[in-house]
Amino acid sequence: MQTITGKTKLLGIIGDPVEHSLSPVMQNAAISQLGVDYIYIPFPIKQQNLATALAGFATIGVQGFNVTIPHKQAILPLLSEITTTAKLVGAVNTVWYTEKGWKGTNTDVIGFLSPLKSLARNWSNIVPVILGNGGAARAVLVGLSELGCPKIRVVGRDQDKLRQFQQSWSNSELNASIDVYSWDKLPGILSETELLVNTTPIGMFPHNNYSPIESNLWEKMPLNAIAYDLIYIPSPTQFLKEAQEQGLMIIDGLDMLVYQGAAALELWLQQPVPAKIMSQALKQYLGL
Repeated sequence: MQTITGKTKLLGIIGDPVEHSLSPVMQNAAISQLGVDYIYIPFPIKQQNLATALAGFATIGVQGFNVTIPHKQAILPLLSEITTTAKLVGAVNTVWYTEKGWKGTNTDVIGFLSPLKSLARNWSNIVPVILGNGGAARAVLVGLSELGCPKIRVVGRDQDKLRQFQQSWSNSELNASIDVYSWDKLPGILSETELLVNTTPIGMFPHNNYSPIESNLWEKMPLNAIAYDLIYIPSPTQFLKEAQEQGLMIIDGLDMLVYQGAAALELWLQQPVPAKIMSQALKQYLGL
């Protein structure tokens, strides 16, 4: 059991709701392993109280915090500075205090890329397909651009939102072109991709038997393709089960969760952190 003293420094996560967050489980496991005098706790904060909360955090000396729904975009005007990555994504998930005030970045990009960077693939020849066009898709798109994918395809169900999504990148420094497709065009582009990423919530607990795509579409994909689902409960999702049955490589969202958290903790502590310990703590907590 970690001893909390009068010198213990505060870290945490803000959101509404925040009770479901797994960040305290993995972050405190790493903090305990490192033996540093910090504690990571959840802060349930309503959107109308966000500015007041940040002022309070500065007053009591909170060192840094993660940001989850619905504050990832709402917090932007309240920060004194944001990184280039956060500007591209258009959302912040990690904040720390500086002499100029609160500074924000987005470590979801690092988290998403962590399992892909170890693979021997020529990413400059790969045209990924992203299912969904929400906030998670933005972080994935920035990550794929950093990986070296020159063209990225985004599939969505709402034509207006798809157009808005595409237009939102028109003046960005993204090193990739973006093509958007309505959902009915998906069968025609699957045969040309080696990476299919699900950023939608379809298949998330408790809707375990659902997948964002029809099961007969898997046979259209190349045998060396990768199916990546940002969802980590259940493990595996129906999406990944069907991909695996087709012989494809599968990646779930647990590594993304762990490594975005590890990147945040490294920022706050300014030292390497034990990502494996964080992963083990999560798997034990989730019974995986």
